[in-house]
Amino acid sequence: MKKLMTIKKNGKFIEKREVEVGEESRILDIAADYNDGEFPILIAGTSHKNAPLSGEIRESWDCLDFYTAEHIEGFRSLERAIVMVYLRAAYEICGEKSRITIENSLDKGVYSKLYPYEGWLDEERVAEIKARMDEIIAADEPFVKYVTSIDDEDVDIHPEYFKNKAERWASSVVNMYRIGWMADYCLDDLPLSTGYISVFDLKYVDKGVLVRLPSIKNPNQLPEFKHDKMMSDTYAETERWLNIIGVPTVYHLNKAIELGKYRRIIQVSEGLQEKKISQIANTISETGKRIILIAGPSSSGKTSFAQRLSVQLNVNGIKTCTISTDDYFIDREFVKKDEEGNYLFEDLEAVDVELFNKDLNALLAGEKVDIPIYDFLSGKKVFGRRPTVLSPDETIIIEGIHGLNDALTPGVRSRDKFKIYISPLTALAINEHTRIYSSDARLFRRLVRDCHTRGKSASDTIGSWPIVRAGEEKNIFPFQEDADEMFNTALPYELSALKKYAKPVLESVKPDDENFSEALRLLKLLDFFCEIPDESTILNNSLLREFIGGTCLF
Repeated sequence: MKKLMTIKKNGKFIEKREVEVGEESRILDIAADYNDGEFPILIAGTSHKNAPLSGEIRESWDCLDFYTAEHIEGFRSLERAIVMVYLRAAYEICGEKSRITIENSLDKGVYSKLYPYEGWLDEERVAEIKARMDEIIAADEPFVKYVTSIDDEDVDIHPEYFKNKAERWASSVVNMYRIGWMADYCLDDLPLSTGYISVFDLKYVDKGVLVRLPSIKNPNQLPEFKHDKMMSDTYAETERWLNIIGVPTVYHLNKAIELGKYRRIIQVSEGLQEKKISQIANTISETGKRIILIAGPSSSGKTSFAQRLSVQLNVNGIKTCTISTDDYFIDREFVKKDEEGNYLFEDLEAVDVELFNKDLNALLAGEKVDIPIYDFLSGKKVFGRRPTVLSPDETIIIEGIHGLNDALTPGVRSRDKFKIYISPLTALAINEHTRIYSSDARLFRRLVRDCHTRGKSASDTIGSWPIVRAGEEKNIFPFQEDADEMFNTALPYELSALKKYAKPVLESVKPDDENFSEALRLLKLLDFFCEIPDESTILNNSLLREFIGGTCLF
């Protein structure tokens, strides 16, 4: 049987064509006709979800979208394939009794730890793992997908890694991929075989292994290596916090929720953040600087962090005034658009820099300033609601995505600025081999906030997310190493708290919506989490309240 389908590549329309559907038809057969670019097709997207190239073409589909590593869907597939080959090679070199964990993103790669590493993990051992990976890739071994349940006593997985059969989540039915003797959970579909991997490297960093990845902009080339020590130290501090709280993985969090012990997790998590904010305030107080700049990617909690920092500075006897650069957006009708008509709010040109600096200088001079408030529904600045005059000793806290970029404050000397980079650097993992992307944690926050305060649908938010991410790569991440302090706004329990808000928002995306497959992926991620039954324990000054509502900070 044949059916007319829309054919796309990396989200862009190519043509409509008749496609054979049914048990004998394979996605790979159609992909071969479009595998003519510099980068190979890795997986496919359909009308309903992503699928491996080995899958059959189904009658219910209306579209086939073929992804290379130039698209986020294909890049995630490639990353997970590289990590899985690394895990197998590391076990084979270091021994099956080893404990190997995938920790977090770092230095444009993925950081991994091997326990115990003292005395036997070094550059030479890492080189041996790399050589074994090269052999596995050269052998072009297949990635074999199957579905199973962790409750199944016959499930064939790494004996040390899954020796505790209680390792399960809110959803026990999971996707598995096998490569040779090893099988592992995979949230994303993988390429057909290891031969699709062409560029990667391993590096011995901070007593662990950095799995270096190509960039989505150029999948055939590794980016220049530059170690971000501040980011590494922040993740290490977060890992210590998770061990203190007792929730290194989603399994441990779910177990605590089931046993009714989640309230203590919330209280300790919030207490640790408050302690860190207090420490940053003490450092600022010692410097005597009057201009505090807070920057971070979308949905990092900049507004709440700025207010909580203000409170701690007040405790230290320092008066503060907080300004958001979002309130200085130019009217939406004048914001530049990309070639597809999307507003480029992440560009510095979207901020009225001239007015911002005029007001900043006037405030520092003790003059009265009518600070605007940006109305996101109308897309215009509103005046007359916030007339402000500063005292001579008052400190100005400025929060916004461009805070670390000196082009935002060209009239302020570098030595007079104190810069803070914040972001939810998610260290909580689904399991020891499967991390949660920090960008996904931010997207959940944004989905909930956009729906309730900015009048945007889930499809709108998901559709604009790649533009937001591209803006962050251009306007935020290049400046993060200029920060004097780095603060992790992630809370271990937050996805369990966000679930009841995010789930209905995502379920509103219909199967015929072009963003349905991404909504489905996010819903599947939420399925791993148990909901927090009673969120009254979440303090009204929590950073999370900025997104779920009930904040007392603004």
